[in-house]
Amino acid sequence: MAADFATSLRDALGDDIIALGDAIDARFWHDWSGLPPVQPLALARPRSTEQVSAVLKLCHAAGVAVVPQGGLTGLAGGAQPVAGGVVLSLERMRGIEEIDPVMATMTVLAGTPLIDIQQAAEAADLFFALDLGARGSCAIGGNLATNAGGNRVIRYGMAREQVLGLEVVLPDGTVIRSLNKMLKNNAAYDLKQLFIGSEGTLGVITRAVLRLQARPTEFATAFCACADFPGVLALLQSTRAKLGPALSSFEVMWPSFYDFMTAGVPSLRRPFSVAHGAYVLIEASGFAGGNEAARLEACIANLLEQGLVQDAVVAASEQDVRDLWAVRESVTEYGRLMGPLTAFDVSLPTTAIGAAVERLEPELAARWPGVVALSYGHIGDSNLHLVIHVPSAGAHQPHDEICDLVYGVVRDAGGSISAEHGIGLLKKPYLGYSRSPAELALMATLKAAIDPGNILNPGKVLTRE
Repeated sequence: MAADFATSLRDALGDDIIALGDAIDARFWHDWSGLPPVQPLALARPRSTEQVSAVLKLCHAAGVAVVPQGGLTGLAGGAQPVAGGVVLSLERMRGIEEIDPVMATMTVLAGTPLIDIQQAAEAADLFFALDLGARGSCAIGGNLATNAGGNRVIRYGMAREQVLGLEVVLPDGTVIRSLNKMLKNNAAYDLKQLFIGSEGTLGVITRAVLRLQARPTEFATAFCACADFPGVLALLQSTRAKLGPALSSFEVMWPSFYDFMTAGVPSLRRPFSVAHGAYVLIEASGFAGGNEAARLEACIANLLEQGLVQDAVVAASEQDVRDLWAVRESVTEYGRLMGPLTAFDVSLPTTAIGAAVERLEPELAARWPGVVALSYGHIGDSNLHLVIHVPSAGAHQPHDEICDLVYGVVRDAGGSISAEHGIGLLKKPYLGYSRSPAELALMATLKAAIDPGNILNPGKVLTRE
């Protein structure tokens, strides 16, 4: 019956849209989560919203699962195919349809790469604030479906703050067009918020109206060294108070990350000749006449006098900026330096992050001697990343035991098991650590109401009995 349905789907939409069997490229069998590949029943690559609707309508009628895919850069398994299901790739639905310079909006198709959006905004002398390391590969539809965060959340907020309107296709093929361009629109429920962060379990995002910002013309970057995490908190408070909205990035690296990466990547410039307790990369951005560099330098100088900052390097050129950011963005070298990883993207109250790292790194080392555990993150917005590799375990990393330990610490601190990467498959067993039974019940009610057949990304985020 499955083969019959796949053939009927291809007959209805054509070989250009539907691929079956060996014609399905292996790259659609998995995302970046590291989960084993799954060959789908069929691959749909629509070119229009109407074709997305047609695929979903047919799958809904037949009770066949559909897994939406964007740039496949997700780390939680949210785009992992389902056996016997259809993969719905949005990669052909890319393009910028409109830039409205007066409303400061951009209307885009869901498969558009993030970097294309950033570059188009800059060409129009505007700015799209969402930014993350996978900018060249990830698609905006996936960014919105996971409510992505990234490097500038401290100033501009998460992905949902960058969206004014959406076009979404529901599981039964119904198209919801709510391509609002207005900042103020209180006409009943804000339906777009249902789909942002829902990881494709409630609907497939096909278009978005994005909110743009004025393009900053001045940037200042500094790399600071602190004795300990209290010094980091003092630096955060001071820069927030003195820079205000000009503070656009506040990235913290513990010695575990800084020492390991600067030793392992020869091309990295090591800003300091002596060791420190914590390292902070700060970016301030503004406009002509704002003199952000002088303001940032004055702020740091005051903290140096107080001893809260031990040393600092302020970028004097574009090359300096690239060199300083290269330390933080060296995460692309993980695969070469470590092998199989267990990676965490969590949030904790900012004041509790230091204690969490001080607890986790020694406990991991005691449990797995020789472990590589690297701590870093967007601490200005409470987001901690932790990457763990147990060399002695080889390819069989103790993922479950590591997750139990780390997520237990997050739960005890009142944090969230997911800051910006979604829940997908990998974090689903721990969702109750961060959401109450009443919250989970309401989520299940919404899922059942919108997708009663449970065809859209089934098994992701929530457990459906």
